[in-house]
Amino acid sequence: MTTFVDRVELHVAAGNGGHGCASVHREKFKPLGGPDGGNGGRGGDVILTVDQSVTTLLDYHHSPHRKATNGKPGEGGNRSGKDGEDLVLPVPDGTVVLDKAGNVLADLVGHGTSYVAAQGGRGGLGNAALASARRKAPGFALLGVPGDVQDVVLELKTVADVALVGYPSAGKSSLISVLSAAKPKIADYPFTTLVPNLGVVTAGSTVYTIADVPGLIPGASQGKGLGLEFLRHVERCSVLVHVLDTATLESDRDPVSDLDIIEEELRQYGGLDNRPRIVVLNKVDVPDGKDLAEMVRPDLEARGYRVFEVSAVAHIGLRELTFALGDLVGKARAARPKEEATRIVIRPKAVDDAGFTVTREEVGGEPLFRVRGEKPERWVRQTDFNNDEAVGYLADRLNRLGVEEQLMKAGARSGDGVAIGPEENAVVFDWEPSVMAGAEMLGRRGEDHRFDAPRPAAQRRRDKDAERDEALREYGDFDPFE
Repeated sequence: MTTFVDRVELHVAAGNGGHGCASVHREKFKPLGGPDGGNGGRGGDVILTVDQSVTTLLDYHHSPHRKATNGKPGEGGNRSGKDGEDLVLPVPDGTVVLDKAGNVLADLVGHGTSYVAAQGGRGGLGNAALASARRKAPGFALLGVPGDVQDVVLELKTVADVALVGYPSAGKSSLISVLSAAKPKIADYPFTTLVPNLGVVTAGSTVYTIADVPGLIPGASQGKGLGLEFLRHVERCSVLVHVLDTATLESDRDPVSDLDIIEEELRQYGGLDNRPRIVVLNKVDVPDGKDLAEMVRPDLEARGYRVFEVSAVAHIGLRELTFALGDLVGKARAARPKEEATRIVIRPKAVDDAGFTVTREEVGGEPLFRVRGEKPERWVRQTDFNNDEAVGYLADRLNRLGVEEQLMKAGARSGDGVAIGPEENAVVFDWEPSVMAGAEMLGRRGEDHRFDAPRPAAQRRRDKDAERDEALREYGDFDPFE
């Protein structure tokens, strides 16, 4: 059974905002006490947070769908709805968040580092919040905004200072078990190690982490064996240690060829050329292993490698190796740029930035003007289109924002189609230029007199339909409802 997962696809959904409430205060001797509808609550966010006690993404492998709670709707008596609770998902240190296209959204390193993967929708305003001097008793409220829905990919890249790389059964797990307090599974068959093992090593005043990367064989960078699954765990390491088996029973292998093959896989994976390397000739407690180590050592040193002869079983050469790694880790840490305090960048909106765009499209030979922008699209989602007064309020807001003015500049005429929102989820209507609506244009609550006015575009369509029906009747019996 799988107990370690370092890559998952997560489907997250934030909570929806609660709807606002349209209510009028009533009590004895006060039949019209004014609007008292409360606002809807905010939907909960989905937040990824680094937790040092979590080491795998296994939970999200079994349960990839996560959703935060919705905000509660507002109520009468000026009672606002309860906000939805944020859903905090703990992830291991070193988790990278990507979108479906592979673009990095966040790199979560360090305990407590968090990222909002899906933002909850804002709650709708109640009619008490919508009341004004000109609209004293609104008969509508705004709807809550739906929360974000995202598909993200989580990849775990182990945060360690030193990475042990090498062929299966080269002794990496044995080495990490004697250098640290880690207790990995150890056996004498290939692919014993199925997960990266982490250990903490102390060398004088330097404390560093060490990890073994399992499954590197020829073709690992192209997906052969287990290497492709775990090569990503090498990326964050400061020092690479080649663990070479000097007592292998395979006749077609030797330490130098093993080193060349693993280096080629690292080169093909990319991004590791600048990491310092150390070569460890393991299993020198075996007579044949000692002889082979002495034979290949001059060749390796001639290539510029620092070579250490060790035995994890007999504890030979471990102290020298520990302090050599500590020295390299210390130099790597000193060379890193100092972390500066996070700068707060303020990007004011340009003076001529209206916050929306109007573009002209051609659909079926007819012009269609598409409006895109955060505010217009959100306002449309908050509108109850079964309420004439709510639709009139939307028209007023769009007019105040300058949408009608931009439509005129773009060449829109009465009756032309206007779409607000993306193509797959837009609200389309026939545009009729209007003026600002005040209290004098409002009738009973929930009604707007502008919708009683004739609609030329709709009438033109009815006339065309009537002409078509009449033409078809000339050719025989015709039932338009058949």
